Amino acid sequence: MHALKIDFPESLPVSARRDEIMAAMQAHQVIIVCGETGSGKTTQLPKIALAMGRGLCNYPKTLLDGRPAPRGKLIGHTQPRRIAASSVAKRIAQELHTTPGEVVGFKVRFQDRLGRDASVKLMTDGILLAETQTDPLLQAYDTIIIDEAHERSLNIDFLLGYLKQILPRRPDLTVVVTSATIDAERFAEHFASRNG
Repeated sequence: MHALKIDFPESLPVSARRDEIMAAMQAHQVIIVCGETGSGKTTQLPKIALAMGRGLCNYPKTLLDGRPAPRGKLIGHTQPRRIAASSVAKRIAQELHTTPGEVVGFKVRFQDRLGRDASVKLMTDGILLAETQTDPLLQAYDTIIIDEAHERSLNIDFLLGYLKQILPRRPDLTVVVTSATIDAERFAEHFASRNG
């Protein structure tokens, strides 16, 4: 795979605040990102995580002594609908000058376009929820982005509660909750309180 070139469009508000977002992701296990529709949350946050060194493509395939390197983890990114998961994956892949599935892929019901060495996995919240059955601590991921949290579906509510429960056992996991209209205070209180 060629070297990954990550550009951040200056016209997007999230791009202008990427240093602040990176600092928050390094300092906190959970961050809430609020911004209007079109601000770049959905497409730029996974790229910010990649730029921070998260995701599989940031890990060597072999160690210096030639042995296979331990595999890195994925950046998981949920969307409420299948069409959004696939179209967002294609858009981010285009922005990274890669083909869908190579660095950024998606998995939705009946369709899996995720290459073995992909770093970012777009999926519906239902797919991530199903993965908790076989990977209870979500060890496949180092970052999970729950997008469109304001949609408040049963799946999203359950995932947020589930993530809160596993975070103490996964200090390496960063959770990013995003929305256009979310009540950031309420979500921050949810993750800060012991009983949620």
